[in-house]
Amino acid sequence: MGKNLSDSITGIMAKKIDPPSGKKRIIAVIALAFAAIILIGYIWYAIVDNRRVHYAPEFHIKDIKSPNDADGDGIDDYADMVRGALDYIATKPKYESKYYKGGYPNDGCGVCTDVIWHAFAAAGYCLKDMIDTSIAKEPEEYLPSGNIGDPNIDFRRVRNLKVFFELYAENLTTALYSPDDWMPGDIVVFDGHIAICSDKRNASGIPYIIHHGNPVEGAVEADDMARFSIAGHYRYNGGHP
Repeated sequence: MGKNLSDSITGIMAKKIDPPSGKKRIIAVIALAFAAIILIGYIWYAIVDNRRVHYAPEFHIKDIKSPNDADGDGIDDYADMVRGALDYIATKPKYESKYYKGGYPNDGCGVCTDVIWHAFAAAGYCLKDMIDTSIAKEPEEYLPSGNIGDPNIDFRRVRNLKVFFELYAENLTTALYSPDDWMPGDIVVFDGHIAICSDKRNASGIPYIIHHGNPVEGAVEADDMARFSIAGHYRYNGGHP
């Protein structure tokens, strides 16, 4: 019996395992190719969708309108501010920090704060006058910033703008967890930088920002919110000193 068992095992081991037939190999190759195409398509879609511009309705978010129309043009303040910021960056200002007598750049140059006062001007507000008045009435609020006392430049300093918005605007969350907390026209203060929210959003629902970031990239409307450390988030509703 032992000999018979040994012979059986030897016989089994001696048998050749037939390789897959040509037809089976073709089917396997086609299946692998199809799977690869699906994977590549998914990756491509994810990349394209991540770069695609989105808008609030895609996330079941309703962009809010300002209760104010300071310039009486029939367009609410938030929409006016976004339009004003976009109109300004369309002039392609050169990024350069300079001092101007009278305060306002007049040579095609500018910095991040110039986006903001242009946005406010488009809505009917003179941000320079409001900040000058605020500093005159409540200088103690601005003293920690260490940058007051010169109306030619006070309104173009990020730290002074942050103080003003802390005093006269609605203070909102700085977290990016809930896209519906962020609306077009919102002001965002970063560490040493400032911007205004666009009506465009990224794939996560977070708004693009309109800003003048640096000499290389210039003034842009871009998905740049997460590039900076957020120090303040404000919604301006007409408050002033």
